[in-house]
Amino acid sequence: MTLLQIDGLGIRLTDGTALLRGVSLDVAAGETVGLVGESGSGKSLTARSVLGLLPERARTEGSVRLGGREVLGASRHDLLDLRRRGAAMIFQDPRAGVNPMRTIGDHMTETLRLNDGWSTARARERAVELLAAVRLPDPEEHLRQFPHEFSGGMLQRVMIAGALTSDPRLLVCDEPTTALDVTTQAEIVGLLRELRDARGMGLLFITHDLTLAGSLCDRIAVMRAGEIEEQGEGRRVLGAPTTDYARRLVATTPTLDGPLADPPLAPVAGTAPLLDARDLSKSYPRRGKPPVQAVRQVSLAVPGGGALAVVGESGSGKSTLARMVVGLEQSDTGVLTIAGRDRTAVPRTRAERLAHARDVQMVFQDPYLSLDPRIAVGRAIEDALRLHTRLTTADSRARVLSLLQSVGLGAAHASARPRTLSGGQRQRVAIARALAVEPRMLVMDEATSALDVSIQAQVLDVVAAVRRDRGLTLLFISHDLAVVRRVCEETVVMSQGEIVERGPTARLLAGPQHPYTRRLLASVPASLPR
Repeated sequence: MTLLQIDGLGIRLTDGTALLRGVSLDVAAGETVGLVGESGSGKSLTARSVLGLLPERARTEGSVRLGGREVLGASRHDLLDLRRRGAAMIFQDPRAGVNPMRTIGDHMTETLRLNDGWSTARARERAVELLAAVRLPDPEEHLRQFPHEFSGGMLQRVMIAGALTSDPRLLVCDEPTTALDVTTQAEIVGLLRELRDARGMGLLFITHDLTLAGSLCDRIAVMRAGEIEEQGEGRRVLGAPTTDYARRLVATTPTLDGPLADPPLAPVAGTAPLLDARDLSKSYPRRGKPPVQAVRQVSLAVPGGGALAVVGESGSGKSTLARMVVGLEQSDTGVLTIAGRDRTAVPRTRAERLAHARDVQMVFQDPYLSLDPRIAVGRAIEDALRLHTRLTTADSRARVLSLLQSVGLGAAHASARPRTLSGGQRQRVAIARALAVEPRMLVMDEATSALDVSIQAQVLDVVAAVRRDRGLTLLFISHDLAVVRRVCEETVVMSQGEIVERGPTARLLAGPQHPYTRRLLASVPASLPR
């Protein structure tokens, strides 16, 4: 039975700009169809059209039928019914989908209470069941927590659980595992597969991870510039693509047997590490409960021009460690030295903050929250240049365009506001802004997780070039072990706030010693078919 049938879908703005052209695909009950392609290719817009979430005043053509019912042109009442019963969607950005002022319990139970008439007790019982199904460790406690208390990966699991409350026949997944580590990703993919098989549910799975698409999807459609370039059986599309574009996507996908990172510039003999952290610990108090130990006695050192990867599951302490290095968090114990200066305490004066920012810049996991939604992205980069350099207005604007081009964006994007860009495009802007002040050290917290494989390769090439030219030091927080292999010479593995294994990346990935590291590697999706 065909659950979703898209036939000749076209979407144009009122100024005539074509966003989608002649898109046709279908999803049957019990089937998973993958939609892959570069950021801005139209994947998310195609997915949103299934639920009638279209741009304002957009003109449409073709047909989108969900369970035999036409979506395009449907009344508001019919659209609400389709969204409640026919299909649910998991969005790419988990924090944009929850109210930060309300608890997770409110988010999980609202639909059941208000739309389905469930009692509060029954709705909470169902919410606990779903949170446990997506492998959250303490469902009862999580219902009382707020979104800011969750890591990105944990919050994405909440969003997946919330989408399942209405038992949808079709689940539309827009990059649902972007923020997840490999073990959690494996669990979520396994859960989605179980739900699909047990309920006969169809999945439309949007992703830029071709290895993940190959492991989950029965069929794959490749999108480019608002059109479907190629589609067919998953292993055929990935193993023997027929179009140049699809072949390029496959060729740029990082794998665990791919090339290693280039060696860094040789450090000057006798020089101290650029980053030297000794016995850093950080805990967070909880009312009436023992504090959460986020980081426990962590020590690491990175020489100037070196690249150190920090890997581990969501909640292992990676991001907390990164925030301490940047100066956004203060450690409870330990000593942190960067470029020979003690950075243990959080910078307090404006001069201290500017000096620290010139040494260390950070690219955050969530690009939308790191950009001011009120100003154009070019202005955001230009403001950073004006704050830290003495460039003239003309030189600053020329530098902005050069930075945007270096991360695969053009002059037209400089005047765009963050909400008009895709998730991958926003992340590229954040990377360009971080590189604008030419820092000595760059901390990247899952900074490439939102990027498609071709742009990811381009951005990593930019970072590698900056490392070669200026000896940029890199602290790279990631759950993508294939990317880590390409970027970093050294790797540390964190679990529950502690470093459980460390060493050269090639050796660690080829012969992990700790059981936790072996479990991480076992969770990586199988390589692309060759």
